[in-house]
Amino acid sequence: MKKIFLFVLTTALMSLFLAGCSSSSDSSVVKEPDTITIAWLPNTVGEDLKEARDEIGKVIAEATGKKVDHKLTTDYAITIEAIASGTAQLAWVGAQQYIEAHEKNDKVLPLVVSSGDSGTLDDAMYYSRLVVKKGNEDQYKSGDGFSIDNIAGKTMSFVSTSSTSGCKVPSSGIVAHFSQQDQWKELKQEELLEGGGDKFFSQVIFGGSHQLSLVNVLTDKAEVAAVDDVDVASYVELTAGTENRPGAVYTVRENADPPFDKLAGAQYVLIQSTPVLNAPVVANTGVLKQETIDAITRALTSDEVTNNPKIFIAEGGKGFFNQPQCFLTVEDDWFEPIRELSK
Repeated sequence: MKKIFLFVLTTALMSLFLAGCSSSSDSSVVKEPDTITIAWLPNTVGEDLKEARDEIGKVIAEATGKKVDHKLTTDYAITIEAIASGTAQLAWVGAQQYIEAHEKNDKVLPLVVSSGDSGTLDDAMYYSRLVVKKGNEDQYKSGDGFSIDNIAGKTMSFVSTSSTSGCKVPSSGIVAHFSQQDQWKELKQEELLEGGGDKFFSQVIFGGSHQLSLVNVLTDKAEVAAVDDVDVASYVELTAGTENRPGAVYTVRENADPPFDKLAGAQYVLIQSTPVLNAPVVANTGVLKQETIDAITRALTSDEVTNNPKIFIAEGGKGFFNQPQCFLTVEDDWFEPIRELSK
């Protein structure tokens, strides 16, 4: 009888304890800040993109009734730490930064991603590219196309170790390609991040942003660079070939904003291009009430936002998302293909 009493008492105490634990994530007890802070990656903090950032902040402010601040970061790691710690409650980050923030704090969850031009998730992607300066592309030609066989021993520019399209995807592709060769069959992704005489690359540098990674190859600081298409689209134009296909030639526009303001006319050529899942707007759900999260999600997926030309810009405009796209809700498991790249 005494054992039964102890069992019942223990069960009751455990129930109370578990109830207490679950209530800590209850929206009614979340103490959210009066000001919502949005963290932005280094690729998105340029003065030329201020109007686009402010317009998204305005939507969030109107949806929640709260003031919105923008945290402009100078390093991917700072953005990840800001959203994981809750000092920023929202962020627009790449898939890899989302995964790293979620690993630090599983309360960080995706709200929406921009669709593809179809208005669905089927083509919700952008491109990770390996590029070389125009004039050097013959070193990488193979038959009628291009190959990355000759990038071994070159100077390489990545964006950041936490960049999806500027490091994770291209390094995974390089390992997949070269591990088929006896000399590199044991090659690991982490070995690509450091250069030297006995390394895969002779030297490795990090631009810190897609824009500066591209500048590295245009100014001969690197022979090959990893660069996505969306973060440099407003500075360059396609002048030969097919968009985002090996062999495509891009030219820096006249009157391009910094950091390309002294590089007008400079050209680069794609030698490899890989599709990447679109970047999510993420929230730290541990520091925002569910009704606040729902209000933000409803606002971002509304027709009003879809038809806002300061958020979904026309071709040639300054911003982050393009017409005729829209925001769509996503769950954590949508990013599994990117997680698989690290296994």
